[in-house]
Amino acid sequence: MAMDATQIEQYIRTAFPDATIELVDLAGDNDHWQVTVTSEAFRGKSRVEQHKMVFNAFGGQMGSVLHALVVKTAVPAS
Repeated sequence: MAMDATQIEQYIRTAFPDATIELVDLAGDNDHWQVTVTSEAFRGKSRVEQHKMVFNAFGGQMGSVLHALVVKTAVPAS
């Protein structure tokens, strides 16, 4: 069972209410996604910490319901 864009955005929006979210379906199969998340929550965090924060937003869904997710993160421009 794949996770669609709406579900992915809901998980991210719950964890990062201020986020700007851009999703790309890399394979056209609702199973391989790229997401760019821009949030103030990432300020002062390393890139690894930022990515962990995004992956943690999915709880146990990564690797099971959500097969592949390429994550890019950013802090809003000041």
